[in-house]
Amino acid sequence: MSGKNSRATMLAAVAVGAVGGLAWTAALRAYMSEISGLASTVDWAGTFLGILLPGLIVGACLGSAASMPMSTDHRTTLRWLAVSPLLLAIAPLLMPSALIDLLTQGLGSGAIGVVLGGIAGGYAIGGEGAAARASAGVVSLLVTMGIASSVPLIGGADLSITTARGAWIAVLAASLMVSLCIACSLPFRKLTKLRQITMKPVRKKLTAH
Repeated sequence: MSGKNSRATMLAAVAVGAVGGLAWTAALRAYMSEISGLASTVDWAGTFLGILLPGLIVGACLGSAASMPMSTDHRTTLRWLAVSPLLLAIAPLLMPSALIDLLTQGLGSGAIGVVLGGIAGGYAIGGEGAAARASAGVVSLLVTMGIASSVPLIGGADLSITTARGAWIAVLAASLMVSLCIACSLPFRKLTKLRQITMKPVRKKLTAH
């Protein structure tokens, strides 16, 4: 693939990732609004700067990982891209009084759990080591189940899983987690392939001896 085509492919992947990340955080904001009810407020800083903009950036980062050339020179970059979803948890805490609310009331801890569960799920899908992947998968599954089952606990009886609205929100929460895990797997999958490529010559030498 020529350099021009390669750049075009990467730009397309970044653009698709950015749009996907924006759509994902917009859906997440809708989920937050539903479970918070009348207590939910939408403003320019908290919603657009604290949630949507980080989603766009993280989506672009994960999109770039998907199209990054297979080269050992990109290992460090891929590792940074693998943890880029942490921005989804950090950005809201930069809003006024958000850190104080987290420390005193625990508000915002859910976002941290979502991100860590997503990264764990991404490693379970695309990482290395059967035991490590299984452990990460268990963590991600527990987070996903916890978020889905907490809908009626936070939203009240109106969002009971036995109601159509409650079931919809639970499905939304679970599908958001699954899609986050898949997106987070992109840099891990690329890192795993790179390791396999670099280990082939070593295995051949050991086999020859």
